[in-house]
Amino acid sequence: MLSAPIDLQLVRQLFSRPEKIAPSNFLRREIAGRMREKLELVKIQPARVLDAGCGAGADLPDLQRMYPETQVLGLDAALPMLTHIQQQEHAAMSAVGRLLAKWTPAALRSEQGATLLCGDFASVPLAPQSVDLIWSNLALHWHPQPDLVFAEWRRILRTEGLLMFSCFGPDTLIELRDAFAEVDSTPHVLPFVDMHDFGDMLVNAGFATPVMDMEKITLTYQDPHKLLADVRALGGNPLSTRRQGLSGKNAYHALHAALERQRAADGRIKLTFEVVYGHAFRPVSRKTAAGESIVRFDFPKNRD
Repeated sequence: MLSAPIDLQLVRQLFSRPEKIAPSNFLRREIAGRMREKLELVKIQPARVLDAGCGAGADLPDLQRMYPETQVLGLDAALPMLTHIQQQEHAAMSAVGRLLAKWTPAALRSEQGATLLCGDFASVPLAPQSVDLIWSNLALHWHPQPDLVFAEWRRILRTEGLLMFSCFGPDTLIELRDAFAEVDSTPHVLPFVDMHDFGDMLVNAGFATPVMDMEKITLTYQDPHKLLADVRALGGNPLSTRRQGLSGKNAYHALHAALERQRAADGRIKLTFEVVYGHAFRPVSRKTAAGESIVRFDFPKNRD
């Protein structure tokens, strides 16, 4: 089931320049903080955690701090992002830090960093039931088939393992979508999936009692150039049906004029982000690998 005609190869290209993505990290950090608050309410002690869509790796240290005895893995489809993480870790390890690493296990783990994997969300290079927690922050909406992603995430989760994710919902960038509609009929903004549809996909994939939540975050801008720059930094337009840029200066000026007409009474231009949060557990299986049903009997205990 396609959520949108997303070109995965184009997604990899759009995220191949970490320095171009960096200006939008403020929003990812804010949402990651809100996810951590939700995760702290769940009492788990995972042995292995996967950050699916780890990007430049900002969430990896936080996950390691939350679960210091846990093996943390980072998965991303864009190899340059993983290379960037490795370069950052190497630069952060000073000569003194390398010396301390010989005597301090925590420092040694820090030097080794997370295990990094390059691959598609729907084809993770991990064995079945090999992860206790999957964390995914603002990454799922870049995949055209989230139903396949959920099925794959369930495959690699251990029984009673937890999935926690965030992604953008349908009202995200609605102001920009309206502005583009005044310029041409070509889609320039992703048609983000509704949280209720995500909930149905989770159930169909075999997750137990998924919990979905949503909130809206509104940014305001004085300059439409800055607004468009932030949208490009968030990833841009990966649709296979996209137009290769606006058709000349007239269309570009028309887009700016449409944004200018959206200025509120305070003189600023709004940009809405609908943030969808979801979490669900992999339940205990009721069937064997051969497809036979498992019937459990709870016999009364012998009191003699």
